[in-house]
Amino acid sequence: MQKKSICFLFAALCAPLVQAQNEQDELQDLKSQLADIRTQLSALSSLSVQYETINKRIEVLEKVGAQNSEDKRPQKQISISTDQNIKNIPSKKDIKVYATVRPTFGYIDEGNEASWDVKDALSHAGIKSTVEFNQQWQGILHGEWGIDLSNNGNFGNARQVYAAIDSPYGKVGLGKQRPAQYLFIAEYVDIFNHGNSPFAYDPESIFFVDNLLTYQIKQGDFTWMLVSQFNGTQGDNKSDLINGGVSYDKDNLHVALTYTNKGIYENEQELGDNNIVGGSLAYSFDSGFYFALGYQAKKYNRDLGIDRNGHTLDVSMAYPLSKNYKVKMGYFDFDDGHQAAQTQNYNGANLTLEWLPAENLRLHVEYLYRDFDYLADFSSFSVGFRYDYSQVWDY
Repeated sequence: MQKKSICFLFAALCAPLVQAQNEQDELQDLKSQLADIRTQLSALSSLSVQYETINKRIEVLEKVGAQNSEDKRPQKQISISTDQNIKNIPSKKDIKVYATVRPTFGYIDEGNEASWDVKDALSHAGIKSTVEFNQQWQGILHGEWGIDLSNNGNFGNARQVYAAIDSPYGKVGLGKQRPAQYLFIAEYVDIFNHGNSPFAYDPESIFFVDNLLTYQIKQGDFTWMLVSQFNGTQGDNKSDLINGGVSYDKDNLHVALTYTNKGIYENEQELGDNNIVGGSLAYSFDSGFYFALGYQAKKYNRDLGIDRNGHTLDVSMAYPLSKNYKVKMGYFDFDDGHQAAQTQNYNGANLTLEWLPAENLRLHVEYLYRDFDYLADFSSFSVGFRYDYSQVWDY
């Protein structure tokens, strides 16, 4: 009886040890099985990649074989006109119609005369159509005409009318267009609701040029542009104007340099030329503050007169006061290089408050002051509207 008790006690003490050993063996066995499964999954993944690669290669070879078989078939001689070829090319077409109406009403004080007047801040309307006739190739048709609200609301002179081809190798246009001088310099300071802004750039600089051949290409963050005017009825039957420049645009920064040479004529007689070197800098800060500067150094070369040097400087700033209100400020300085008896030199400033109740509607109040060196000073206080409309159709 005593022996049985001892054996039972020994078995009870050994049982946990045996159980622990069994659990250890089971754990090792499960780990071994898991390792085998992982190895098999890895092999399956590798086989899956090989399968996809081989399958794609088979598809390519089958297409090549089918194409070769097609090429070896006798071809019928089919004559198709050029017009028919053009019709068979898939194309993407769109047309845009737009208009902006910009009346102003203000008090003008110039010298000893003061008046109230309704004026126009360059209202205009236009149509632009593009057709994509090949990948990254498109034709462009653009026409735009002024609307003069201060002169019976006449549908006025052409602002730009041209046709162009845009491709990966650049954009070539023919007709009345914007030159590089405006696109790279003036456009960044031209933020005000006034027909004469930018106020220093405006008096003698170019906005739209007729008989113009343009070339423009974008390479990374740089845009290069070269334009030349060929007006056979005026000048020397050669190029009457050459204007080129480069613009660097990245994120919120714009920097540009331009050069312009324009022949000056009177009754077919060449008087000389104007050489203009321009530069611009613009930056939009994260706070919404916008700053832009445009400068032109202008040299007036005259064959039978006195050469002179002038310049234009425009500084423009804008800051959003809230979602619907914005304040704009500007400083400008114009120098034509003339002596006191002839000069129209001036500098000045303007201040504008805008209310934007809708995306395409703007109302403003503007104060403008010009301080002339030898002429009567000019000031104006005006209110105005700007209503923009545009519609695009794809067809």
